[in-house]
Amino acid sequence: MGLQSVEASPRESVIVVMDANRNKGVVDALDWALKHVVRPKDKVVVLGILCDIGKKSSCFPLNMGISIWGIWEKLEFSGQGDVNPRELGEEIERKREQYQNILQPFYRQCKRNEVKLEVKLAAGLRPDNTAVEEAQKSCTRWIVLDSHLKKYKVFIYERVGCNIAVMKRKDVATLVPSKAPQNENSPMMSDTTDDANFAPNQLENPKNKILDAIQDEDISSPPHGLRPCWYPLSSRNGYPRAFLESEIGVITNGFANANLIEDKNNIQIYLGIWEDTPVIVKSFLVNDECFWRMLMILSRVRHHNIMNLVGYCCTGTSRFMLFDCTCSGTIEMNLQCDESARKLTWRTRWCLALEIGGSLRYLHEECADGPIVHLSVCSSNIVFIHGCPALLGNFTTAKWIKDEISTPEDSSAESINVERNELLGIDVHDYGIFLIELISGKSVSCFEDEKSLIGWALPLLENDSLAQLMDPRVGDTCDARAVHNMAQAALLCLKNDPAHKFAISAVLAVVRGDKLAMSRS
Repeated sequence: MGLQSVEASPRESVIVVMDANRNKGVVDALDWALKHVVRPKDKVVVLGILCDIGKKSSCFPLNMGISIWGIWEKLEFSGQGDVNPRELGEEIERKREQYQNILQPFYRQCKRNEVKLEVKLAAGLRPDNTAVEEAQKSCTRWIVLDSHLKKYKVFIYERVGCNIAVMKRKDVATLVPSKAPQNENSPMMSDTTDDANFAPNQLENPKNKILDAIQDEDISSPPHGLRPCWYPLSSRNGYPRAFLESEIGVITNGFANANLIEDKNNIQIYLGIWEDTPVIVKSFLVNDECFWRMLMILSRVRHHNIMNLVGYCCTGTSRFMLFDCTCSGTIEMNLQCDESARKLTWRTRWCLALEIGGSLRYLHEECADGPIVHLSVCSSNIVFIHGCPALLGNFTTAKWIKDEISTPEDSSAESINVERNELLGIDVHDYGIFLIELISGKSVSCFEDEKSLIGWALPLLENDSLAQLMDPRVGDTCDARAVHNMAQAALLCLKNDPAHKFAISAVLAVVRGDKLAMSRS
């Protein structure tokens, strides 16, 4: 089997374009990009356009590469008119110092996630042309525009094939999804559908329409016929929000049977449309404790690798929660389909491991109100939504540790920590099983139970027999280091020795390939 390293895979790019004369713009835009669209191993290019200084500059080219604490800065200057080299040099030096101070925290953050950060300054160049030219140089997935450059959105959108975000204010952006390729023969296409007035009753059977799309479409493309607003509602301004019961009725087409996609464990799940965007509506029994526990947790949780809450409805007789539609299905569904599984390359599976590991680290170690345990981490509870990374969903079993651990007066700190670590250890153990699912392409459902899967995979992991464990559908080439790192991390998660339980952050470091973490494991 031919092997290639992780580094051999080309990096995808996220370009952040901003008015370099406004320092706050780069902070907000870059911070938003890193939180919502940048993935491990990406390249982030910050394009700073010195709009004012370039208007009076002559043809004064300067192409200078300077390393700023690991940040690669490229300065380009050109224009028309007279220029004062001394003034230009002073402005360059001031801007360089500003960028050193402003971007240093972001560089450290990028370095931890193996993201390459480049900074390029330009004067005398149009922001729109510069952004398009930069996007055409690499595999660009997103362009993020500073709010002061929103007038260039249309020009850029017409010339690139990636997603565009325009900052409105801190943590809020207007999103323009990429122009997905249209297949004229696709059954999802309709010559009569008016996208601007798309509503639930326009679908003969919305459940079948979207479920067919989940099975037929590439995981990177939205189901045709469900445009134009396919960006998840949970990431838009104004969400999550409280819904009226009448609004829930409109979304579900009056709770029609055609919209009901699942009914079990006292939870009915409906498929509907809100603001031209497919959503999932979960209906709970009036006194269902699961509803209140989920609402308490999800109302406080916001993470780019978690299926965040779109909204909720609490009336005297009804309890509802709304989520974004899992348009491309679960990881389990994609692993069970040979064609979809082949598209999940080793690098993609490694990134999935990092993303879900990151969501668990957030729940365990970064929540302001204390650790949360999911207690159901597996490929069937991790979903794909267009325009998003993988999302950890189904929080029906999730618990806040502070509400689960009893603390009587005679309890010692040691006994409390033991109980806390046991709960956290359940998620770490389940994460190890998820890593096996990614490596092997076999979900737990392929075995009698998870013990059978572990009984098959653990000896192969311990003997380093990865060739017998790896999914043969991926192809003849693989990222050997990525698979090895996932296997080592899975072995740590599944160790039964209580004295060698690892926190999720330590396991995640092994997945990344941190040499120090691997030497300690």
